Amino acid sequence: MFDLTEIIRQHEGKTLEFKRDLSSPDKVMRTLVAFANGAGGRLLIGVEDGSRKVLGVPDTAKTEEQLANFISDRIEPRLVPEIHVIPWRNKYVLAVEVYPSSSRPHYVKALGFPAGVYVRVGSTNRQADAAAVAELQRVVRGRSFDEEPMPELNSEAIDFRVASECFAPIRKLARHELHSLQLTTQHQGREVATVGGVLLFGVDRLKHFPEAYLRAGCFKGEDKTVIIDSASITDFPVFAVEKALQFVQRNTRHSLEIKNVRHREVWEFPAVALREAIINAFVHADYAQRGSSLRLAVFRDRIEVENPGNLPPGLTIEDILRGVSKLRNRVIGRVFHELKLIEQWGSGIHRMINACRQAGLPEPEFEEIGSGFRVTFRRQQVARPKRDDLDHAIVEFLRQNPGTSTSRIAAHIKRTSRATQSRLKRLVELGQIVALGSSAKDPHKGYHLKAD
Repeated sequence: MFDLTEIIRQHEGKTLEFKRDLSSPDKVMRTLVAFANGAGGRLLIGVEDGSRKVLGVPDTAKTEEQLANFISDRIEPRLVPEIHVIPWRNKYVLAVEVYPSSSRPHYVKALGFPAGVYVRVGSTNRQADAAAVAELQRVVRGRSFDEEPMPELNSEAIDFRVASECFAPIRKLARHELHSLQLTTQHQGREVATVGGVLLFGVDRLKHFPEAYLRAGCFKGEDKTVIIDSASITDFPVFAVEKALQFVQRNTRHSLEIKNVRHREVWEFPAVALREAIINAFVHADYAQRGSSLRLAVFRDRIEVENPGNLPPGLTIEDILRGVSKLRNRVIGRVFHELKLIEQWGSGIHRMINACRQAGLPEPEFEEIGSGFRVTFRRQQVARPKRDDLDHAIVEFLRQNPGTSTSRIAAHIKRTSRATQSRLKRLVELGQIVALGSSAKDPHKGYHLKAD
């Protein structure tokens, strides 16, 4: 059932549009095509789009028939949405409900294919470029871009030494696993590299995908007028994640305390949230796009992490906030998952949100921008960092016993050393405590409260 009162309270967006009438049928057809090619949507006819004032349609039966004929005659492949007549006081509104289509890409017949293919970006319909059309076709075939073979490259195009180094902390990588991980594949009787294999571990990865790197910049103010630091992080993606995090850390506020040969550093943003955003950017980027790299921008008031490519077809921001996950790059996603850079499908967004909440920062913002996707972390603190009873016990113990070791803390809170280490690591990432030692792996390091 349609609750018109609730619907007209909403603004137009990726899955909702209002039209006052059918006087511009071409625009209506573009909207329906874009809905079908994406996450579906609802089009209400008889509602003014700016004011959301309900005007109704003058002759319901006639308008409904006219609309059905337009859809039948002007959209290919055939689209059969549901058309509902909704009463509103003494008026009637037509609601067209479109579901994500298994026959996409749909297109406006008069414009032909592919010129008539439209996709939804925010509250607008955008003519799909060649990369977007190809992605829609892959979705129907159940194939991702990074699974595609690169026939001109044999298996030697994959740097096995680098791949082995990445897997070394997890297991010893055998050469035949390049195929099982889909870093290589059989193509016309030959073992060749896949797109994902080249993107992850390609010997000449940037020769084949020159935009497959992260461009980082730190700016003096709240716009890009004055740049004070920059870096082109061209490392293999697995290593680039940490390089990007280091760039953020050296360009955000932190405190430094030196005692003898030991020091401690306190970072402004929770590392776990930033790491998740950077990993997501690498895993979900649309590498079929040309001319657009991944971007990391540090401003005075915020940090932005952006990747080329809107959300995959059929997915909305509301979906990802509910934990729905849809991999654009299956090869890259699987490798990152096996390397334990991704813990659980669909959990990264919630991990970012929870880390910011616990650090007392605003929740991250997620938005589709042009042909990309952006995560924004705001600097202003909105609350005190959240702690549960065990966190409070650790903090109070450190207040009385600065520099305490993991084993002493574990004994105090009556938990195993392993469980205590996990707690301490999380509190460090949230910027609430700091570890002090001769190095990050110093077994004798002690923990201190964050300096105010």
